[in-house]
Amino acid sequence: MRPLVLDTNVVLDLLVFGDPRTERLRAALDAREVRWLATPAMRDELLHVMAYPNLAGRAEAAVVLAAFDHLSEWAADPLPSHVTCRDGDDQKFVDLAVAHRALLVSKDKDVLKLKRRLRKLEVEARAVFS
Repeated sequence: MRPLVLDTNVVLDLLVFGDPRTERLRAALDAREVRWLATPAMRDELLHVMAYPNLAGRAEAAVVLAAFDHLSEWAADPLPSHVTCRDGDDQKFVDLAVAHRALLVSKDKDVLKLKRRLRKLEVEARAVFS
């Protein structure tokens, strides 16, 4: 099974907004064709974001976190990688992907700018799961 790391915006698209671009990802997760790796810090960030006023009424945080827990697999906090993201909040996703040579699915422009550097480390970064 291929490991993957999902940034918070992708998780929101998957678990809150039901974005059609995440249907294939959801099917792969449900069929256990891929391993979604996550850390407690990633879960904490999701919980924090779920409290934003623009998400109020979209989904209950407890339901979203239960889905997160069910679909993801806990990973230990990785050592810092030498690939540095301009946005420090996204560094945890980069570090985890590098540590596991995982597919990194992110909509963040700062993360996607690292594609070439990550590819040298056998990490693929892309905006959608396909």
